[in-house]
Amino acid sequence: MQTILGAGGAIGAQLAKELLQFDSAIRLVSRHPKKVNETDELMPGDLTDKSFVEKAVEGSFIAYLTVGLEYKTKAWKEKWPVIMQNVIEACKKHQTKLVFFDNAYMYDQDYLHNLTEETAVRPVSKKGKVRAEIVANLTAEMKSGNVQAMIVRASDFYGPNTRNSVMLETVYHKMKQEKSAIWLGNPAKIHSMTYVPDAAKATALLGNTPDAYQQIWHLPTEQEKITGKQWIELFAKEMNSPVKYKPISGTLVRLIGLFVPLFRELSEMMYQNENDYFFNCDKFRKRFPEFKITGPEEGVREVVKAG
Repeated sequence: MQTILGAGGAIGAQLAKELLQFDSAIRLVSRHPKKVNETDELMPGDLTDKSFVEKAVEGSFIAYLTVGLEYKTKAWKEKWPVIMQNVIEACKKHQTKLVFFDNAYMYDQDYLHNLTEETAVRPVSKKGKVRAEIVANLTAEMKSGNVQAMIVRASDFYGPNTRNSVMLETVYHKMKQEKSAIWLGNPAKIHSMTYVPDAAKATALLGNTPDAYQQIWHLPTEQEKITGKQWIELFAKEMNSPVKYKPISGTLVRLIGLFVPLFRELSEMMYQNENDYFFNCDKFRKRFPEFKITGPEEGVREVVKAG
């Protein structure tokens, strides 16, 4: 059995589909899980509850931690360390392999132009510091041999019917409403975007590759260096819409954040949008040379096709 902890997140449904290639028994764990495959086992509950997590992991060959907490620093500080510790302890108890789906918030901002698995951990945001803390916990357990695990990381993401994608909310959905797209940060800067179906397929592949454990992996992400303006142009072309957009600077995001909670949470991450941000996945490409990474034109086309 393979279990997805946090199956209701952006990656969960796609991952459930991909895992069927490797295992006929898939368990979906979240507050309100819904079947993706007819044979899925559903287990509703709270990952901050240690006893529940132990039951959720029991009988699992591999557990995938893909939970997506509400985008609030307070919630991250309170819940992430507890969830990670619960999952580590459960995996140790049941001899379950662990795949942690992570982001790039903890990396040194001076190296955003070429992020690799070896980029130094030096978070400058509160959310980044939380991620660094839980990764340090997991890494220590991996190094000590207490748990067989890996960390897989994605850039900002987009994909068909993907929730919680900032680019889709500020670009695609605005254009669907025949409004000007919004680009948070400098649209002239490069910004890598990970295509969700690719991330799910690669996560399932890595989880079922024995020699991929005890490592960090950047998930496959288009290596063409696309700017914010070019992302907007791709959507405009696919939707037969004019290229109209409004850039919002970090300063303005912080100002709006005085009145709008979401912008307040986004403001500390604006350094990623005001500089070239390139997510290097050479390690994955060399290990899995036959994996086809979805290009930006095709990815945008699939998003628009899905409606």
